Amino acid sequence: MTQENIVDQKKQEKKKEKIAVIRIRGMVRVNTDIQDTLFFLRLRKKHVCVVLEKSNSASGMLRKAKDYITYGEIDEETEKELISKRGKKDEEGKLKPFFELAPPRGGFERKGIKKSFQQGGVLGYRGKNINDLIKRML
Repeated sequence: MTQENIVDQKKQEKKKEKIAVIRIRGMVRVNTDIQDTLFFLRLRKKHVCVVLEKSNSASGMLRKAKDYITYGEIDEETEKELISKRGKKDEEGKLKPFFELAPPRGGFERKGIKKSFQQGGVLGYRGKNINDLIKRML
């Protein structure tokens, strides 16, 4: 490997892909395994967003809770806007790891909160379309 390849590889490692996760459905009649997974993801209430780094463990938790959340790749512009508008600090001055959002302007997709995104609903993986949803919820 040349020196340039090593430098490029280090830049790519620093620029890890980030995933935004939003909880859509509430707490009623949720299986305890899924409820624990949502708590690990810091998604304790409806309309809460968390930004995670893409990893195998995170994708496993997302797959398990896919019927209660929506997620996708967030771009830098949307992430900065999310932090500036909804970022809160705790007592020690550190940024809290979650963002409380409002319900989306114009409502959710046509088929509602019980169908997957591929079926015209809201839930599950939505790719880059998560950025549009976040902007409507800010």
